[in-house]
Amino acid sequence: MLHPLAGRKLPRTLRAHNAARLAAVWPEGVKSADYAQLVARIDTGPLHCGDRIEVFHAGADAFAAVQKAIEEAETEVLVETYILKDDDTGHGLLNLLARAVQRGVKVCVLADAAGSWSTKRKFWRQMENHGIETRLFNPLIGRFRDLLLRDHRKIIVVDRRIAFTGGMNISNEYGSSISVEGGTVWRDSHVRLERSSAWEMAVVFNEGWVRAGGIPLRLTSYQASSAEPPRIMVLDSRSGRGHQETASILAVTMAAARQRLWITNAYFAPHPGVLQGMCRAARLGVDVRLLLPGKSDMPIVRRAGHGSYATLLASGVRIFEYQPAMLHAKTLLADNFVSMIGSSNLDYRSYYFNAECNVLILDAETGDGMAKTFTDDLSHCVEITRSAWSEGHG
Repeated sequence: MLHPLAGRKLPRTLRAHNAARLAAVWPEGVKSADYAQLVARIDTGPLHCGDRIEVFHAGADAFAAVQKAIEEAETEVLVETYILKDDDTGHGLLNLLARAVQRGVKVCVLADAAGSWSTKRKFWRQMENHGIETRLFNPLIGRFRDLLLRDHRKIIVVDRRIAFTGGMNISNEYGSSISVEGGTVWRDSHVRLERSSAWEMAVVFNEGWVRAGGIPLRLTSYQASSAEPPRIMVLDSRSGRGHQETASILAVTMAAARQRLWITNAYFAPHPGVLQGMCRAARLGVDVRLLLPGKSDMPIVRRAGHGSYATLLASGVRIFEYQPAMLHAKTLLADNFVSMIGSSNLDYRSYYFNAECNVLILDAETGDGMAKTFTDDLSHCVEITRSAWSEGHG
């Protein structure tokens, strides 16, 4: 079943502010056994152990892995995405899925109606004509109060054994091998999971599928047998479920960082509590760095994030803006041990209205890889210094 349950009231001791106070006193921080125990209490979901992980920071690599998994699918392919465009990448996926149906594979596609608003009806009809079951989440002509509630997840599950999630939607600019906008593609991150965490992704997909009018999947229980690293927790949320828990786990992770807290985020307009958590960590000597877009498809959000720069810089947070292309990744790294990869931005939409999916990974090897990518990205950034910012915005 889903974790946490809908309607659950997070105990006061586990809410962001109080949980962060608990984490602040652990000498070993995120590497302490207390960290894993606390995040499990907050989310109530399982920590999957021994699953295989592969992280992608280039769209061409991620799409190649997705293609291979779908080509080898035997029983089922589930696709949930915010944006599915009828461009070359979208048609490439359509052809892959159509061939899977011909082999007898059940295929379900769920796309958000707002995110995929530009996709023509002809494309959806082509999917249905090929035997692909399709649903649009919260159509734009419907109940007004539902218009703010969007499905921002990016999930692909194959045979409930392999899953992909992260920041990449399905369109050319999100990183297919097709070059766009002057020869560059957007910089994003995605992750491939195998074994029990992939099974849980199917449970998450089923929630959105049913809410969009799809027939519920037949889900059986899955018991992981391994006790080996890495440890993975699926952090999924929607309006009315899971947002408080995700915010609390973010607060705990920031409070438990002891050496470094490196955050990459595409749409940065943080809640005051998140801002305070980053500033507090920096004042305590943690190397806090923010990697943010130097250019954005949502300039108003970028300008909103600028409103917090003075406070962050005054506390010792280092801010870098990525220059070569649009930065769309949503990741976090604490002490090269805890990594978070997913669809959530540090803005109000992600933490109040959107359905989101992130994975929390407790693993030093994955953390080292994330650190290398972050360092590589910094070589393509301009650092925003306190003095320069004061001069330009004083």
